[in-house]
Amino acid sequence: MNQRTPVVPYMREARTAGLARDTHSNSIGQIGSQPIVLAGATLLVILTSVASIALWRSYTGTSPELDRVVAARALQARTVQASEQLVEKTKGLEATQQESIDQLQVVQDQLSTVRHLLAAQQSETKRLSEQVTSLTEAIESLRQSFASAQPSESASPPVHNRSIRTRAHHAVSTSQPRRAKTRG
Repeated sequence: MNQRTPVVPYMREARTAGLARDTHSNSIGQIGSQPIVLAGATLLVILTSVASIALWRSYTGTSPELDRVVAARALQARTVQASEQLVEKTKGLEATQQESIDQLQVVQDQLSTVRHLLAAQQSETKRLSEQVTSLTEAIESLRQSFASAQPSESASPPVHNRSIRTRAHHAVSTSQPRRAKTRG
């Protein structure tokens, strides 16, 4: 019995392995004749699809490739046009910027000229102010000396006026003929 016990499991394994081989060989045999039919059916579906697409394109007159080419060309044309517009706008901005720079330079030159003129005018004003101050001091000095000299001269009449009166009186008396004095 001991001998049979190990033999039985071995036989069971051999039988299942043999059955597995038979099933495998039967399925390969069945599939072996079917791949040609399967490939033929697939080829027929592919050819029918290609023919229907070609027929549809020729009937409608449109081709997606042509549409893509036309769309790509239109996109390129728009891109070129946008680029040209950008170049024109850039040139316009450059011209405007150059004009602004030129105007700014003119304004800076004018500002520099005005600053020089203002500095010269301030210098002249300062010089004239100093002259006015010195003249005012001189006038004030003359007033003070005149005021201090005035009371002493007011006591005696001016010499100049006395000489004029004397001359006038002398001229009147010389122009009249002398009359002889008669007695009697």
